[in-house]
Amino acid sequence: MSVIALDLGGTKLAAALFNDNGDILFKTNHSIDKRQGQGVGEFIFQTANGLLSKTNDVSAIGICVPGIAHTKTGKVWAPNIPGWEDYPLLEELQRSVNNKKIRIKIDSDRACYILGEVWKGNARGCKDAIFLSVGTGIGAGILINNEVLRGSHDIAGAIGWMAIDRPFNQKYISCGDFEYNASGEGLVKVAKEMFGTSAYDKSILKNINPDLLSAKKIFDAYENDDELSKKVIANAIECWGMATANLVSLFNPEKIIFGGGVFGPALKFLDVIYIEAKKWAQPISIQQVQLQASALGNDAGLYGAGLLALRD
Repeated sequence: MSVIALDLGGTKLAAALFNDNGDILFKTNHSIDKRQGQGVGEFIFQTANGLLSKTNDVSAIGICVPGIAHTKTGKVWAPNIPGWEDYPLLEELQRSVNNKKIRIKIDSDRACYILGEVWKGNARGCKDAIFLSVGTGIGAGILINNEVLRGSHDIAGAIGWMAIDRPFNQKYISCGDFEYNASGEGLVKVAKEMFGTSAYDKSILKNINPDLLSAKKIFDAYENDDELSKKVIANAIECWGMATANLVSLFNPEKIIFGGGVFGPALKFLDVIYIEAKKWAQPISIQQVQLQASALGNDAGLYGAGLLALRD
């Protein structure tokens, strides 16, 4: 038997056909362009039915979504997709898929990331592990005793709202303190706040149109010894270290896997993040944890969706 895995992001839809050994038989990746609301749903349905047309032995579909997947209702909240504040994805997919006997399972991207790493990545063999995803936003897939931690309303792992600073600032309301300072978008926000500081008047970042500034450009400037970029990255490293310490002290994981677009270029800082985390963490458990990069990269969610579909 085979299964279909779908990994929806804010800008793309990846899809794959897996056999029951976890081998990818066919894979596609498409931009969702300017689709919104029902349009994104229809694009998912078309993609799923396109894969179904390639074989007659598909038993299930697993879907990874960028937000909250409500297990009781099958509805989805995805903040980067307009019109998906409470989208009935399960109901719509069940109605639209050509083969009505196929099981459909939906989960959040953070849950799928850790599932993917447990199945085919650097968390294989772990019962307790965490996937720390740092991209445009920040989230954590948390595996406890071989079970993904979801919380009473499926929102566990929304650690962009982890409090790592004081006093409270109104700017943290929309995305959280941690995400504001240390996500991809957060690096840009912090850099722009520093533009008004005379100490950084010679920063090469000031030659960039503020509307075009990105985390990648900040990392590039860091490699060119830019002082403002070094300050932004140092702030992020401190935040990543503090968050790592909090996760270690709370959950005592075997591993924390770092992934997402920022890790990436920030992987070179894992040793420094660990040193920072040691200052704050429970002293025994920080000695027991390993910090590692994702083995699956951009495919972590796709593999997680595949495992989701394969599980009964």
